[in-house]
Amino acid sequence: MKQKTTRSSKQVRDKKLLQELRDERALLNQHSGDKEARRFRRLLGKIRLEKPKFWWQDRNLLQKLGIILAVIVILFVGSAYGIARWYIATQAHKEFKFGATFIPRYARYFELEPETTMQAMIDNLGIRHFRLVSYWDEFEKSPGNYDFRELDWQFEKVKQAGGTVSLTLGLRQPRWPECHMPNWHKDKPMDQWYPSLKKYIGVVIDRYKDHPSLDTYQLENEFFLKVFGICPDHSRERLVDEYKFVKEKDPNTPVIVTRSNNAWGWPINEPIPDISGVSVYKRVWDKTLTKRYFEYPFPAWFYGFLAGGTKIVTGRDLIIHELQTESWGPDKGIKEMTIDEQNQSLNAERLRDRIRYGMREIDLWGVESWYWRKTRMNDPSLWDAGKAAIREQQCYDCYLPRDSVLE
Repeated sequence: MKQKTTRSSKQVRDKKLLQELRDERALLNQHSGDKEARRFRRLLGKIRLEKPKFWWQDRNLLQKLGIILAVIVILFVGSAYGIARWYIATQAHKEFKFGATFIPRYARYFELEPETTMQAMIDNLGIRHFRLVSYWDEFEKSPGNYDFRELDWQFEKVKQAGGTVSLTLGLRQPRWPECHMPNWHKDKPMDQWYPSLKKYIGVVIDRYKDHPSLDTYQLENEFFLKVFGICPDHSRERLVDEYKFVKEKDPNTPVIVTRSNNAWGWPINEPIPDISGVSVYKRVWDKTLTKRYFEYPFPAWFYGFLAGGTKIVTGRDLIIHELQTESWGPDKGIKEMTIDEQNQSLNAERLRDRIRYGMREIDLWGVESWYWRKTRMNDPSLWDAGKAAIREQQCYDCYLPRDSVLE
């Protein structure tokens, strides 16, 4: 404070001295013919007065770099927020589209009957859009022997409900180990298993491309995320080749390619899908550094910015294709965690907040675990909170009283 006051006083004195010399020069100019006056005027012209310093000049290099960085951050955050608000406003006229990933294998992990679980999601939660999986290791257990009965009944349930399906294709599909390689191709080089994979993808497309409930394909779940899953290949060349193959087999059905919110990069390279998707995980167990629960600091509007940026750069929309709505614990399955421990990652309050993202198309992740907690653990908190939040968002533009909407 003392240094600031001293610098300010010096600036005032300098300004005063400058003004006095200017006045003196003006007075000498009135005696332009006087020899002594001309001599003083020449001397006065040689005086270089030190002007008051701008505040920036008193900063050292580190301070200047800090100021520049702060300005850049403020400009970036302000621009990102503006893009997010713009994108959300352009989507406001669209109807909310809530969906959910459903995986019979995961329902069985909870010792649930898959058909009953899916029907409850349709009847009680009101879900009409499903992301379904076509695991290679499940539907082609031996070369050329296909059994799609389980996927068939899922499509039939969606059809009866008047819903739609996003069908995953490829080697990497949702749930551990991510890449679902059949035993008869494990540990083989890519030049041996890739032709078989393309053939299998073609069989799946031919079976379901004319189904009335088919809405989109999702090709290779979070293909470039190398830090999670057990996968033999992440090459862009394979993804581009698969994308071209899918579009050749079925040019009429839109294709989604997804990324993870925890991965760097921007979806602007090949392949150029019809729709870009993002997976959103907020609160997970950090097993590497902190050994505790960690919440990613991205606010909800950040995903509006991702969507807006993608729209500006590529002309494509971005959807949340996998929104974390189940617990992520310390290296153990949900069944092995207590309810209290599960709630540290996701409880009813966090679930309600998760669903309110402002995006118009969201697929929920882990709804099977809600049903397990409700029916097997006598804890309907997640199921009830999710049901209320879904109905609230679906009726966001309704003119019904809030109480009647959530009954």
